[in-house]
Amino acid sequence: GAAWTLLAGVGAGQTQLDDPQVDDVAHWGHPLDMHLATRGLQGWPKLLLEVWHVDPWGRAGLAGYGVCHVPSAPGCHRVTCVTWRPRGTRGQRLLGTGAPQLRDPQGAVTGAGDRYRLRTESAGTVWLQLGVVTRNMARYGV
Repeated sequence: GAAWTLLAGVGAGQTQLDDPQVDDVAHWGHPLDMHLATRGLQGWPKLLLEVWHVDPWGRAGLAGYGVCHVPSAPGCHRVTCVTWRPRGTRGQRLLGTGAPQLRDPQGAVTGAGDRYRLRTESAGTVWLQLGVVTRNMARYGV
C-alpha cells in the first residue's frame, strides 16, 4: 500500500533456478530480507511471486503467478501460496514456452477484482517459511 516504505533490502528480483529430480518439486532457498516502515496499516504487505520454467531447449516461460499476505504476527510462519496462470489458446499452449504473461503483474496484487475477466488455470503451489519481526506495532493494536 501507499503507506508503506521500503527502508532496506530489495523489493524485487530474481532468485535461482532448480532442476527437480524427484516428485517434480523444486527447492527454493533464497532469503528475502526487507525492512519496511508504515504510517498506517492500510495495504498490509503482500508477496507477488512469478514462477518461471525453462523448457528442454533453454527457453524461459511463465509457469504461474501467486499472491500471499505477509503474516502480521511476529514469529516463524508457514504460508501456502496457490499459483495460477492465464490460460492461452490451444496454439499458444502447443507452440509456446508457457502461458501468456500479464502486462502488469502488479495488477494481480492491487486489482484482483479484475482477474475475473481472465481465463486462468491452476499452476501449482509454493510453500514459504517466513520469519516476521515487528517493532512498535502494539501502538496500533497489532
